[in-house]
Amino acid sequence: MSRVGKKPIEILDKIKITYTDRVLTVVGEKGTLTRTIHPDVNVNIDDKTLTVTIENMDKKTRSLWGMTRALIANMVTGVSQGFERALEINGIGYRAELKGKNIEFNLGYSHSIDFPLPEGVSATIEKNIIKLSGIDKDLLGYTASTIRSLRPPEPYKGKGVKYVEEYIQRKAGKTAK
Repeated sequence: MSRVGKKPIEILDKIKITYTDRVLTVVGEKGTLTRTIHPDVNVNIDDKTLTVTIENMDKKTRSLWGMTRALIANMVTGVSQGFERALEINGIGYRAELKGKNIEFNLGYSHSIDFPLPEGVSATIEKNIIKLSGIDKDLLGYTASTIRSLRPPEPYKGKGVKYVEEYIQRKAGKTAK
């Protein structure tokens, strides 16, 4: 039995959920999200709760059960509250600038990097902090990890792009003994 899959999802008054032809649509005050549900997983919508069930108990279906419930819960949270992810740029001369739907990065390379933001993700930049926000948690996390991969933090001086809550363990240089 999946501990995550068994939990019901609370549906707020502001959220409208429809489920037809294996496509789940969640509409809230921040936007609309849709997702196709796997054929082995069933979604039951009651008045104020949504439950996820499965037909058979093999290993693949049980893993789909918990994952599907978590994805639906993220959709409900996204359209009601939204998600936010913050990145920090460290390094002399490293900076980012917002230009329309693009972010221009200067990260110590010989050229600047133009990063187009995907549809549904917005950004604000304050000094060296980039705050990404959106309603789709998957897309937001993918965008944040792609930005981080432009210049991952290095362990000697900590220069690069990192998550705000991330801790970079420092190494001693070659002169330290």
